[in-house]
This record gives sequence, C-alpha cells and structure tokens, in this order.
Amino acid sequence: MKLQAVAAMAAALAVATSFLPARHAPSAETSSGFRVGLVFDVGGRGDKSFNDAAWAGLEEAQKDFAVQTRVYEPTSAEERETALRMLAASGFELVIAVGFVFTSDVDAVAHDYPAVRFACVDYALHDGTPPNVEALEFREEEGSFLVGAAAGLVSKSKVLGFVGGMKSPLIARFAEGFERGAKATCAECTVRSSYVGATPEAFRDPVRGKIVAASHIALGADVLYHASGATGRGVFEAAREGRAFAIGVDRDQFDEAPEVMLTSMVKRVDIAVADAIRSAYRHEPVRPVVALGIAEGGVDWVHEGPHAVHLPPSVIARVQELARGLRAPKP
Repeated sequence: MKLQAVAAMAAALAVATSFLPARHAPSAETSSGFRVGLVFDVGGRGDKSFNDAAWAGLEEAQKDFAVQTRVYEPTSAEERETALRMLAASGFELVIAVGFVFTSDVDAVAHDYPAVRFACVDYALHDGTPPNVEALEFREEEGSFLVGAAAGLVSKSKVLGFVGGMKSPLIARFAEGFERGAKATCAECTVRSSYVGATPEAFRDPVRGKIVAASHIALGADVLYHASGATGRGVFEAAREGRAFAIGVDRDQFDEAPEVMLTSMVKRVDIAVADAIRSAYRHEPVRPVVALGIAEGGVDWVHEGPHAVHLPPSVIARVQELARGLRAPKP
C-alpha cells in the first residue's frame, strides 16, 4: 500500500513544484546539485505566518547555495507521511517538515530512510527520536512574554484575550508566556485563553477564529493575541470590528491589519530552516536539537519602525528592559 501511495504522490509532487515561479528553480549551470524537499504545515503558503516564514528560509538557501528544491502542501493527514516518503525515496538529501503535527510521520519515514537527513520545525521531542532527525525548536514562551508585557501596559480594560489554533502543548506555551508577560506589567489584568479546535484544521479556520475572538471582545478584552496560523485572519477581522488591538505571531503581521496591529511575536522559522539547510549542505553532523530563544535571535517582538506605531515609547522602553533580562546568559 505504501508503494502505491508513493507512486500516486509522485505525480502530485510534480504538479506542486510546477507552481514555483521560474526564479526559484536554479538552472543546471548554477545548481549545486544538493536537493532539499519541504512539506508545509496546515494552511500552506500564503498564510502570512508560520509557513511563509519557512518558505523565506528556503528562498534564502536557494540564493546562498543554489540548492534544488521541491515543496508540497498536503491537504490531509494521510498526505503528510506520503509526501515525506516520496521526497526521501526520490533521493533528496534533506527533507524538512514544517510543524509539530509531522512528528510521528517524520519518525516513520526517517526509520525507513536512515541515509536521508530530516529536519522538523517544532518537532515533539520524545524518547526514541531517530538519529537522522534534527529537531528545530523555539522558546515561544519568551517572545510571547514580551508581547504579553506590552499588552498589559496598553490595555485599558485590563482584560486580554488569547486565541490558539489546535489545543496542544506547543500552543499552550504561547498562551502561558503571554499571560506571564501580562501579569509582569499588569498584576490586575485578566487573561482569557481559548482554542479554535483539537485538530490541525484549527490552523486554517478564520471563520471560527473570528467567532472566538469576538467572544473575548464581548467579555471586555481590548487586546487579542493569536497563535493560530491562517485562522488569525479572523482574529484580526474581529479586532477591527470590535475596536480592539491585535497581536500577530510568527512573522511581522502589521500589513494584515495596520489599523489595529499593536505588535507581533516574531518566531524566526526562516532562520531555523535556512540554518538546517546550511548545516546539511556542509555535511555537518545532525544536531538532535536546535533550540532558539531570544538570546539566540530565534524569537523577538516588533518594536521598531513604522510597524510599531501603536506602541507608546514608554511601553517599548519597559518591555525592552524585560527583554534584556531574557537575553542575559543563562547560568
């Protein structure tokens, strides 16, 4: 059955790569011959968030090393493993999965293809991780702490809302960091957290995202932080209609809703992806875990330039003071 699935996916992957603009396909004269395959998370390219950050990292590696690339956007859970398996079977030297939902799929395929190198963004660490898998981890709670601190300083109602996508330990870290940051600057603030769903589909449901966000606004929230991928579009719409501030995630999302975007928690998936490709291209040993926080430049918050227009200087100064503590070397 797996062989049949792989054969079927071969045609699908060929179609998927045809969507890449010509500038993203290195010519035979400039190509290094090193091949990288990437499978997007739920929501796919164009989510203005997590997946687009991964795509930016892939583009950087194409520019720096002229690697050959192939991408795929699965539309179902079954396609995740099949896409990874097809890339491995096709001889790609590095296969990258974008999102914690790929953990078991990466494990299965990595066991079957021990000569292929794999990297997984937000891989769920556990005993028995295959030796050819590199876990790309982030300390999301640190960046979430900073935007939570800003929200606590800005809020007039002293009520804040968090909208998560799929209820999971990973997304819970965003919520917990946000609440800790808010309490650090506003002890009397109330933080309400909700999740859109219990499956990966919760990351691409802006309709439901708007409903959940609107419910927070109805309960008094005047600042909303989301960690929900493409679902966040609904959160921004609710913020506009409810005259609340919104906080973006993963990338600087100011352009999505400039009139209400207070700041964004920036998670540098692009850096992690580009670094994983660079390491594999140079044939460096597989690193079991690559963890990026504020100190490593892996997470941050938007506080400079025109995209910080809604942040008072006093708020920026206070949050940056807190950030310096997080950047300090750990004992």
